[in-house]
Amino acid sequence: MNRLFALVVLGFFLVPPAWADETRIITTSGLGRVEAVPDIAMISLGVTHQAKEAGAAMEATSDAVRAVLERLKAAGIAPRDVQTNNISLQPLWLRSNNNAETPPRITGFVARTSLRIRVRDLSILGSVLDQVVQDGANTFDGLQFSVSEPEKLVAAARAEAVKDAMARAGQLAEAAGVTLGAIQSISEHSGAPRPQMMEMAAARVASDVPVAAGEVSLSAQVSMVFAILD
Repeated sequence: MNRLFALVVLGFFLVPPAWADETRIITTSGLGRVEAVPDIAMISLGVTHQAKEAGAAMEATSDAVRAVLERLKAAGIAPRDVQTNNISLQPLWLRSNNNAETPPRITGFVARTSLRIRVRDLSILGSVLDQVVQDGANTFDGLQFSVSEPEKLVAAARAEAVKDAMARAGQLAEAAGVTLGAIQSISEHSGAPRPQMMEMAAARVASDVPVAAGEVSLSAQVSMVFAILD
């Protein structure tokens, strides 16, 4: 029994603890970013109408939406690039300020329909915005630029993130007076486009709406773990 115990104790000291090397590491993170000219836009707009009767409010809204859809079709926007986001019909309530006991009454209705439109040809974007406003679109919720094929750009951003993390690790090792070893692990946090956003306060109906696409930024972030050599 004593001999077996001695062998176990001897083996414990001969085999280095697993955590000895694991604690000799450098952990860094890197960020890569690539700028690109957008080639696609997403428009969020809608039609809102108010009337005394619910049917009249919905009919006026529906008529304007049909006109907008026909205009989009004529502009070359494919059906798959147009989606109805929301349809709503709500009463307008009038509450008496003088008599709290008087119940509120309905004085009319508001009908709303929202559309989300993908424009793949940015050269017609300003014209499309102008025309749909003339056809009855009277609410505008935003314009978002993006790229249709971000994969290659994200891959480039990812490569830049790895380079950044490796450079940081080298700087840390040099500052600490140690030798940087092999990569132990790499993990990615994100790598998605971050499109710029535009808000339009008021549409000009006399001519095409001026639109500046600018650039979109695609980014990737990684974390890397390196061993420290003696």
